[in-house]
Amino acid sequence: MTLSIVTLEQTSLFAILRLNCPEKLNALSNEMFAVLNEHLDHIESDRNLRALIITGEGDRAFCSGTEIAELHDAAVGTTISERGQQLCGRIESLPVPVIAAINGIAAGGGFELALACHLRVASSSATFSVPEIKLGLIPAYGGTQRLTRELGAGPALEMMLTGRSMTSDEALRLGLVSRVVQPSELMSEATSLAKEISELSPLSIRACLEAVIKGLELPLGEGLKLETELFSSLFETEDAREGTLAFLEKRKPVFKGR
Repeated sequence: MTLSIVTLEQTSLFAILRLNCPEKLNALSNEMFAVLNEHLDHIESDRNLRALIITGEGDRAFCSGTEIAELHDAAVGTTISERGQQLCGRIESLPVPVIAAINGIAAGGGFELALACHLRVASSSATFSVPEIKLGLIPAYGGTQRLTRELGAGPALEMMLTGRSMTSDEALRLGLVSRVVQPSELMSEATSLAKEISELSPLSIRACLEAVIKGLELPLGEGLKLETELFSSLFETEDAREGTLAFLEKRKPVFKGR
């Protein structure tokens, strides 16, 4: 197994996870799945991490999806689907914001990987698709669920049933991405966003992620109860006291995650 097929770069507060197989459009091979999970083991145990950026190497693709040759040779569809769902679930469940910096093609499982990220920034050259219908299949890494939650049933079904590709401008208009920039500006935009988030309270960020991700699966009343519980749990933290005091003293707060 070659760890360089996915690289992990770390700064003092945030990390960059880079799919590094541009000659195959950063396709999700068996090896890439294994290395991604190894890196996630490390990321999950890093208590100092404040944000994570996921991107692809090169200027052609973020991730073109599952390696088709391996998909064709696979004997059990359940194993393939559950492996992809587990990886995307790990990303979505990380206690720090995950930013997808989408530098090109995001197709199939690659698009589903991006959908599992909390925030998405795209290059103007990026494209998005779930073309599995053209293979006689359906999205199986969570795409039927996450894309529908993002767009609503009608637009999501149109993407899935036609397999057509969406431009970055369309994705911005529909809210699939929050920012579109020139290719040369993509990583500076993503790192600027990661730095901005990293300066805020990690405890409130973690609580906000939990409220939104878990709340999406709950009836409104239960979601509101979860919100109250999380808000209350923050009320006695040092970060909350520092934030309110800094506001009153008209200075920038210094959050310590306590």
